[in-house]
Amino acid sequence: MTELSLLIRSEQPTDSEAIERLHERAFGPGRFARTASRLREGAGHLLDLSFTAMVGTLLVGSVRLTPVMAGDEPALMLGPLTVEPAFENRGIGAALMGRSLEAAKAKGHTLVLLVGDEPYYSRFGFKRVPPQSLQLPGPVNPARFLALELQEGALAHAKGIVTPLPKDA
Repeated sequence: MTELSLLIRSEQPTDSEAIERLHERAFGPGRFARTASRLREGAGHLLDLSFTAMVGTLLVGSVRLTPVMAGDEPALMLGPLTVEPAFENRGIGAALMGRSLEAAKAKGHTLVLLVGDEPYYSRFGFKRVPPQSLQLPGPVNPARFLALELQEGALAHAKGIVTPLPKDA
């Protein structure tokens, strides 16, 4: 198998259609009913913290970070992290994660939340959100509600319901 010439770059406004088609292929129509998707509705993701993976001119992966409030504390909601199914298991998701988390930390963000598989995300430092500290505004398996402190102690300050930060805030 040949090595991919992979480029991780900041998401561009013109990438939206290709990313939406990628989400559709990877997650199907049920993606809109998920709590994490509903939380991101009406809240714009941050282009300077969202990245795409390119192989030549083909967009093969995407990660987005969206500002939210974790109780009274600002936080970021990661997701979706998406890789074109034909390009999975080649390190693309890990490269996207690394770039987005590095950018978030460099910009002074302190806490990243997500809903996902702990065995995958734990390698990036994500841990389960302690019971009764934060709640999502919809059903979610508590074992899949994860957090990463970009600043030590950030999760201890976040208490209450996670809410979207409106686009105009």
